[in-house]
Amino acid sequence: MKLRKVLALTLAAVMTMSLVACGGSTETTEAPATEEKTEAPAAEAETKEEAPAAEAEAEAPAGVPTYSQVVVGEDYTDLTAEIKWIHHKTDRAEDGTIDAMIAEFNKVYPNITVVPEAVTDYAEDSLLRLSTGDWGDIMFIPAVDKAELGNYFVALDSYENMDKEINFANQWEFGGQTYGVPYMAGAQGIVYNKAVFEAAGVTELPKTPDEFIAALQAIKDNTDAIPLYTNYAAGWTMGAWDAYIGTVSEGDNTYMNQKFAHDADPFADPGDGTGIYNLYKILYDAVANGLIEDDYTTTDWEGCKGMINRGEIGCMVLGSWAFVQMRDAGENGDDIGYMPFPMTVGGTQYVAAGGDYSFAINVNASDDNKTASMVFIKWMTEKSNWCYNEGGYTVDKDGQNPDMYSAFDGCTVLGDASAIAGEETLLNDMNAESELSFNAGGNAKVQRIVEAAATGSESFDDIMADWKAAWNDAQAYLEIEAN
Repeated sequence: MKLRKVLALTLAAVMTMSLVACGGSTETTEAPATEEKTEAPAAEAETKEEAPAAEAEAEAPAGVPTYSQVVVGEDYTDLTAEIKWIHHKTDRAEDGTIDAMIAEFNKVYPNITVVPEAVTDYAEDSLLRLSTGDWGDIMFIPAVDKAELGNYFVALDSYENMDKEINFANQWEFGGQTYGVPYMAGAQGIVYNKAVFEAAGVTELPKTPDEFIAALQAIKDNTDAIPLYTNYAAGWTMGAWDAYIGTVSEGDNTYMNQKFAHDADPFADPGDGTGIYNLYKILYDAVANGLIEDDYTTTDWEGCKGMINRGEIGCMVLGSWAFVQMRDAGENGDDIGYMPFPMTVGGTQYVAAGGDYSFAINVNASDDNKTASMVFIKWMTEKSNWCYNEGGYTVDKDGQNPDMYSAFDGCTVLGDASAIAGEETLLNDMNAESELSFNAGGNAKVQRIVEAAATGSESFDDIMADWKAAWNDAQAYLEIEAN
């Protein structure tokens, strides 16, 4: 047994960051308020419930207000403060998007100066800055343990209150308090070129693995496009496949964080085209049947955006965040679509939804700066339209979703339920001990599937058996009850 890896700052962000929501007129539901994630069953985006009467009648609360106490456009319009915000959106800093949003914010809050800083290597740099405590006032929460949230960040509001205000309120919930608000959210599906599918004669979007492989074969037979572009060489892009575990593969939003670590044989074939087995077998079969690029080792992440826009690629397995990039990469943006992942459980297609990076406030900031930061975060969530413009699923419960999610009409959209109390680190521990790292940077295991299918060096069942052995060994080492 390999020694268990110990990571200084790890966890839930990595588990949810790849997830992004869904939309249209799709059904969205919320998980139960005990051990869940905000994104579980409830129909579509629920309407905000009104704050308690005493809160609603109060003007600006004394001291630092909670998120639900701030009324955007009415409270703190005369507050004077200068706040620093560090973030990872270098592209939106360069194209002027962030400056434009701040300018709009200042039309309502002229005396709150927001100083943004775009950080290129954000995942590493933000953790280093976090350890000093002197990083500014607002940041996007990096990969920290939920148990450490209160050491770094302000509790924005109770989970109960936040769940009435935003979707995905439990993404950074701990001890009944919510510490972060996603700047955007999205869904896990497949970005595709509608014109290529039409030219191939695919008139209905595939709903099962067999239908999807048949659609890829039709693209190969009837067009010059690459049916499925793997993005193997980029590495991180291969991790997108992990995001379909649980909600999509099992039709169960409690599976990923509550059952997966306890499952004695999670990689078995259920025999009905569902489950983790059939999720990854789609990739294996596509490669084995020659339905990908000619040389997977030379894929080009930046180049693929223009390729799919021009109709040179049929589809790619990526979160909905990728839709805007592919749409805007050329003159054929109207040809770009986004479809649910081709898996159906009990007659229903499920879509995994979740928040992206989340705004948080420095616990060491002054009260004025905490208040100004709270106001800015709520304005960004309710008024900036940033999430909508990026093609994201709405974070604000009263927000709208872009038309790109229309293909999800009829699907059930769920967010992963939170871990059971006392088991918050269980999946992280399993990921580290097994070295499979699901939804936590385990790109190599997915690349292995491509390599094995392309070379014939391993059968798919051999890979699944190897994963099972590693999983069971980790369960034994960590003394986790398996069933």
